[in-house]
Amino acid sequence: LCAALGACTSMTLRMYAGRKDLPLDRVSVEVTHRKVPVADLPDHVPDDGATEVDVFDRRIRLEGDLADDQRASLLRIAEKCPVHRTLERRAHIQSRLIDERATST
Repeated sequence: LCAALGACTSMTLRMYAGRKDLPLDRVSVEVTHRKVPVADLPDHVPDDGATEVDVFDRRIRLEGDLADDQRASLLRIAEKCPVHRTLERRAHIQSRLIDERATST
């Protein structure tokens, strides 16, 4: 998940910078994961009775001749990367087996 979040963030920022013609030369993203007791995050109230919350720490390095407002805009865009948005929402994963024996003749 950390690798997916980092890669998606980087790609999202590169695409945005390209569309807006921002002088972004390089993006690097480091993501770490930890479990934190719910009591340590007073703003987060899980409704599922969980005692711990997954916290992803994302550090984004932007290289290029970017103004402060451009850097702030890129940080806002990072919050909208598809993996970030998926992790913030609840997700449901459906798993099923594909019976390859049924398709071979």
